[in-house]
Amino acid sequence: MSRVSEISFLNMRTKLSLNSELPVDPSRILDTLVNNLDGMVYRCRLDEDWTMLFVSQGCINLTGYAPRDLIGNASVSYESITHFEDRERVREEIGMAISLGSRFSVRYRIFTKSGVLKWVHERGVGVQDENGELVLEGFIEDETMNREIMEALKNAEHYYRNLVENASIGIFQTSVDGHYLAANPALARIYGYSSPEELIRALSDIGRQLYVDGNRRQEFRHQMQLHGEVANFESEVYRKDASKIWISENAHVVRNVNGDLVCYEGTVHDITERKLHQTLLERQANYDVLTGLLNRNLLHKMLEQSISRAGRLGYFLAIVFVDLDNFKFINDSLGHAAGDSLLVEVATRLKECLRSSDTVVRQGGDEFVLVLNDHYRIGSIVTLLQRVLNEIGKPIMLSGREFQVGASLGTAIYPQDGNDAQSLLKHADAAMYAAKNKGRNNFQFYTSELNRVADERLNLENALRIAIEQDELDVFFQPKVDSSRRILGLEALARWTSAEWGIVSPERFIPIAEETGLIVPLTEVVLQKAFAATSKWNARLNSPLKIAVNLSPRLFLDKEIVKRIERQMAAADLPSFSIELEITESVFMGDSEKTLGILHDLKSLGVTLAMDDFGTGYSSLGYLRRFPLDIIKMDRSLVTGIEHEEEVAKIARAVISLGKSLGKTVVAEGVENEAQFQFLEGQGCHEFQGYLISKPLSGKEISLMLFRGGHS
Repeated sequence: MSRVSEISFLNMRTKLSLNSELPVDPSRILDTLVNNLDGMVYRCRLDEDWTMLFVSQGCINLTGYAPRDLIGNASVSYESITHFEDRERVREEIGMAISLGSRFSVRYRIFTKSGVLKWVHERGVGVQDENGELVLEGFIEDETMNREIMEALKNAEHYYRNLVENASIGIFQTSVDGHYLAANPALARIYGYSSPEELIRALSDIGRQLYVDGNRRQEFRHQMQLHGEVANFESEVYRKDASKIWISENAHVVRNVNGDLVCYEGTVHDITERKLHQTLLERQANYDVLTGLLNRNLLHKMLEQSISRAGRLGYFLAIVFVDLDNFKFINDSLGHAAGDSLLVEVATRLKECLRSSDTVVRQGGDEFVLVLNDHYRIGSIVTLLQRVLNEIGKPIMLSGREFQVGASLGTAIYPQDGNDAQSLLKHADAAMYAAKNKGRNNFQFYTSELNRVADERLNLENALRIAIEQDELDVFFQPKVDSSRRILGLEALARWTSAEWGIVSPERFIPIAEETGLIVPLTEVVLQKAFAATSKWNARLNSPLKIAVNLSPRLFLDKEIVKRIERQMAAADLPSFSIELEITESVFMGDSEKTLGILHDLKSLGVTLAMDDFGTGYSSLGYLRRFPLDIIKMDRSLVTGIEHEEEVAKIARAVISLGKSLGKTVVAEGVENEAQFQFLEGQGCHEFQGYLISKPLSGKEISLMLFRGGHS
């Protein structure tokens, strides 16, 4: 027992009932209990000396004095052993309690007989004795040890707080779900906040608000679950002002006595300077100091990655060795500064004429390596190589004089010329020397067959350019009919018959036009001739025809496309309702906001918009929902075999049903036999185009068809 309150020892009447035949002496039991308490039971007068009337044996351990010394102030008064600084306060607190008729509880210091200072805790109450006099009865216990423990804890807490508050590293506690429970000033400074409180208020979602990589918090938690801690956990984070820094975290799981996870606790170091230094070292190791291009150190690793990608996707990969012609002459005659300027300019031109998916590496000296990724036609590689030669061959000013510098390009193709980086580099190098031996300022492939294809490709490109300039291209027309086979419209198709090459298939010259940019003037020719012919036909027809023209992705995204269409409409005096613009599905896979804006601008002209080749992409439903399209043209791949292949029939049926439910006109391309027509017509397809109806015809042939009763 450690506490006694409100005990009136002289007035106590106790009745004990024990299951014993021997009589019980209540006074003896009470005396034993009182004198064995770890503290002093007392009764005293309310005088200036707190004159003791009764004290228990516990006073010896508490004060060092025996009861006989304290009772009646025989040797010493209790007032005198009370610390002089506490006496007035103790008397005031006890007096206040007595005046209110309540118990009191007070802590103060006393000096023991041996001079030891102790802290005591006194609790009691004012009562009337047998004579009606007001006295105090209570219990006093030693709490020196408790005070020392509390003081030690207080000092430890103060020390820890000072340590945390003044630490130069960030210290934190976070909840499992991702908000700060505690932070020190250093952490606030690291993250750019004025105080820990501001940081805690601002960062309510650490994963989303703090880490630049949104997956880092998830990885942090994953490591905690696996190991109970993280060590040197490096991440890029946002500061309050949205600037970025690098930090390293060391943290551990905090659990309660039941083993339940309470929070994460740890430290944060700002390692931005070290990271920048590390990045600088890596850049110096992997990048060319003069040009800023990748150097040969990373070439093999990058090539292996490109080879893996090309193998996975089934694309061609081209490795091109570029060696500048006449560099030694310029470097020797004008000096190294001029040579360096030339290399920097060539590096800039190479980067600007390649695509974002391609890479330029400075191999050393005046040699560069190009890594051309994701080509599905050799023709597009040829076009790119020609562009490289043209860019390098442009005049350049060095030391106040104009120079022209050519280049010898050697190209190896994966997978034809090698399956690994070393083989491809070796073969590209060999092809480069072949280019030098052929007179410089040209490109050569490693294999003779590819060189033949490249030569043919370049010659065809030049011939196409001349054909456009000299108006050698024709426009043919393929009819589109409804279910009753009445002609509703025509699709304009470019055709080319060359004096040198004969009839050139669109499959050959259209890709060249796309890759070289000739598609823009080519389509202008088609628009002009198709619009003019349709305007003349419609002037003689009761029901005007619609003329459909395909806009290539390159032309569609041209900033002048709307003005081009508007200009050609006005020139042909053709109303917008007679014009249908077909856009291939691949256009919609790019910048959707730009695409949407162009489509709305075209719609504002009043023309009809059709999605061509529907079914060749992978997210057409999203396009149909978002973009203002009027017509769906089913790709011929969804028609071929429809009469005897159930899977093809199911897909076609679904496309028609979808188009109708969205209020779109559905057109089937490539209809070649009666069975296909009957199936599509039975499913509710609106319009039909293909060799069953008619092959593409010249303008004269269409006129004969229209005005012999084929259209009314």
